[in-house]
Amino acid sequence: MSEQKAHTNLRAALTRLHGLGRKALDISPTEVRLEREVTVDLHHARSLAQRILDPCVPAEDLGLNAATVDQLSADLLPGWYDEWVLLEAEKWRQLRLHALEKLAGEFIDAEQFAGAVTAAHTAVQADPLRESSQVSLIRAHLAEGNLAEALDHFERYAWRLRNELGLRPTQRLRRLVAGLRQPPGGGQ
Repeated sequence: MSEQKAHTNLRAALTRLHGLGRKALDISPTEVRLEREVTVDLHHARSLAQRILDPCVPAEDLGLNAATVDQLSADLLPGWYDEWVLLEAEKWRQLRLHALEKLAGEFIDAEQFAGAVTAAHTAVQADPLRESSQVSLIRAHLAEGNLAEALDHFERYAWRLRNELGLRPTQRLRRLVAGLRQPPGGGQ
């Protein structure tokens, strides 16, 4: 497609915008950009993730709550496969997964177990084969005292890892749940 045709298509699409969509854009004959008042949720979410990961920012200064997890839950432009999008999406995915895992740990330390499980579960949903996210979720279950849930989750992860990749969980993860299994015929 020629650049002139692309510009014509863009102008045609912009003329069909109504309401808030039209108000969000500053359109001139040579440029299209967001209005100054428009904010981008990715910028806020990226800043939040960086603050969570900053060792100089105490957890109590972050105002952590369920909304914090929500801000770190979305993928960047899902369904887009342009190379530049894939690179940016992967950078965002890695940043938010690290932030969610650390956030789960902060919630565990604060004995806010529902938040810990939610943060870790969000990380697991984003990448079900990522072991560090699985560790976060299992630690949250253990901290809350839900031993059966921790063991069940470990076993489902181990099964999936074996069936999809032919791998076993690392020694680190196996140690985390090692004391939970009772030997056959084990007593009380």
